[in-house]
Amino acid sequence: MATMNISLTDDLKAFVDQQVAEHAYASTSEYLRDLIRKQRDIEKLRGLLLEGFNSGPAEPVTPETFKQMREELRERVRK
Repeated sequence: MATMNISLTDDLKAFVDQQVAEHAYASTSEYLRDLIRKQRDIEKLRGLLLEGFNSGPAEPVTPETFKQMREELRERVRK
């Protein structure tokens, strides 16, 4: 695991300490890792949403769409 040192203002340090205590984090490092993971997940979701948006116009979903999806799944299972 890599180590990173950061500098915080006194009020930010107090806020972090408060968050660690209120949310039962084992340490400041655990709290910061959780924040970073959440931001990474947000960025991944944003990318997926943009990919969907840029994929072209939406197609209507009908009962026939689900029927076709079930058939494709059955075909995959058979193979």
